[in-house]
Amino acid sequence: QVQLVESGGGLVQAGGSLRLSCAASGTIFRINAMGWYRQAPGKQRDLVAQITSGGSTNYADSVKGRFTISRDNAKNTVYLQMNSLKPEDTAVYYCNAEVDYSSSYNFYNYWGQGTQVTVSS
Repeated sequence: QVQLVESGGGLVQAGGSLRLSCAASGTIFRINAMGWYRQAPGKQRDLVAQITSGGSTNYADSVKGRFTISRDNAKNTVYLQMNSLKPEDTAVYYCNAEVDYSSSYNFYNYWGQGTQVTVSS
């Protein structure tokens, strides 16, 4: 079984910074893409940023230039550095990982439990 555990959320003033972490544990042979999604009240869950095992990144337009995603493959951990935060960044942030747990090159999607990020104006 694979678990994703997030940490680092909280309350911050506009213009401030937060760093989210997400560690994957369990039976893991390889992880393909890892990413962060967010969901604000009454809205759908949207991609914030994604990083492949090779380090290629993809960002939502709304966070480009402010957020940076990175990963430590040895620790099966993905990070999201969030700078210049805005009130509209307020949401629950979810970690996602595509995991091969059986050494079969079949990848399955796993989600973390979510961490609240609140940006006050």
